[in-house]
Amino acid sequence: MNDINRRFERTHIMKILIAGFQHETNTFAPTKASYQSFIQGEGFPPMAHGADVLALRDVNVPIGGFIQWAEGQGHELLPVIWAGASASAHVTRDAYERIAGAIVDRVRAGGFDAIYLDLHGAMVTEHLDDGEGELLARVRRIVGDEMPLVVSLDLHANVTARMVELADALVAYRTYPHVDMAATGLRAAHLLEQRIAHGGPLRRAMRRVPFLIPVNGMCTLVEPARGMYETLEALEKDAVMSLSFAPGFPASDFDECGPVLWGYASDQHAADNAVDALYTKLVNDEARWAVPFLSPDEAAREAIDASRAATKPVIIADTQDNPGVGGDSNTMGMVRALLRHHACDAAVGVIWDERAAQAAHCAGVGARIRLALGGGSNVPGDAPLEGEFEVEYLSDGRFRFDGPMLNGMSGELGPTACLRIEGVRIAVSSVKMQVFDRNLFRVAGIEPERMKILVNKSSVHFRADFEPIAERILVAKAPGPMAADPADLPWRNLAAHMRVRPMGPTLAALRASAA
Repeated sequence: MNDINRRFERTHIMKILIAGFQHETNTFAPTKASYQSFIQGEGFPPMAHGADVLALRDVNVPIGGFIQWAEGQGHELLPVIWAGASASAHVTRDAYERIAGAIVDRVRAGGFDAIYLDLHGAMVTEHLDDGEGELLARVRRIVGDEMPLVVSLDLHANVTARMVELADALVAYRTYPHVDMAATGLRAAHLLEQRIAHGGPLRRAMRRVPFLIPVNGMCTLVEPARGMYETLEALEKDAVMSLSFAPGFPASDFDECGPVLWGYASDQHAADNAVDALYTKLVNDEARWAVPFLSPDEAAREAIDASRAATKPVIIADTQDNPGVGGDSNTMGMVRALLRHHACDAAVGVIWDERAAQAAHCAGVGARIRLALGGGSNVPGDAPLEGEFEVEYLSDGRFRFDGPMLNGMSGELGPTACLRIEGVRIAVSSVKMQVFDRNLFRVAGIEPERMKILVNKSSVHFRADFEPIAERILVAKAPGPMAADPADLPWRNLAAHMRVRPMGPTLAALRASAA
């Protein structure tokens, strides 16, 4: 047993350096994540430094769960920084180096016994394909191999071999919508305890899955994802300390993009067997991970038909413009489809258009204004919606998250308006944010339960708060920057052997057919 483990055994109290740096990178998206994006948070908690990080203890983010555990155990925490931003294109070099630099500088100062990092696992920067792997490498070069280092990851992590090699333990969320973020931080804490008790690195196993999974197919409220995680939890027993399955983020164009299974155990045989069992189940069920999609017109017609006899809203996920996966939340395809089919009592949220929100605030409630709304994605088939809108409601955009995700956290959309055109109300914001809480409609004066049809700029997260009020949920494939079907993306750097969708062709086969 090395010196550091003897010290833990003797005192049981640790000084733990903690930090968080989260970004999900869609390398095909139109807008990059700047340092300002992380200051603002864009649906995540805003950037926090030093002791202010501890205020996240009651927020449903991984570091919150870890902080609660550590404080309950009497450990001393050395918080550095917590920074997250909405999914987008690459993190700028400036943002990465400033945030990663703050973490590395504090690591270099020393004075701690262990490290916990709250990371995403799918960060690509302007200069690095594997943002998390590089951060872990910089930390390890300072602290060496014996320093206990545990990491929590998002379910959509593209876990790299470098990440697995450099961390003592990685653990991912098990729910999508992500209602177990704080619980994952607690699981990371327990893995830190087990790493200390084990007296050295845990035995680990890892297997990479040979096909990409559409984001909409990863929802753990339904099959096959629900059954996959039930099997994972059933296998986590005896010598097996932890198992994780990250279906990946299928819009990060680098060679290790894709689903990964991994686990830790007290002996190698147990780790290998558990991960192999999960791999066999996943590969045997491959066809079940495919997702059907509706066109905007199909979704509008089905929603209108279903809403006639419904007592609750019919919800349409405008998945390809989800700001949670890299969209800019301003495409107009679903709005146009609703207008073409004369929808009534419909609401769309949230359209990110600061100029339109400002124009509404200048005009005032009750005014009619002519606008070219949204449509800034530069995606074929999308364009601004030109028309006359009535300003129905104005607010400062400040609200509280009351749904299961980020419950209790404050949110800010900036100056916000409800603009009405024919039978469609549109929530317009000055800040980009995914609709995963009903209060994003309410802050624009729209009561979601009273609508016949709701169009959400989201893929799956909205289900946590909206499913209880939904008559039906439809998934629309309107023009947008995030391809719901990963086979539609112009891959350049994905591993050639990867199948670009469940039961689909490999990237190599696609290239050969196009040649």
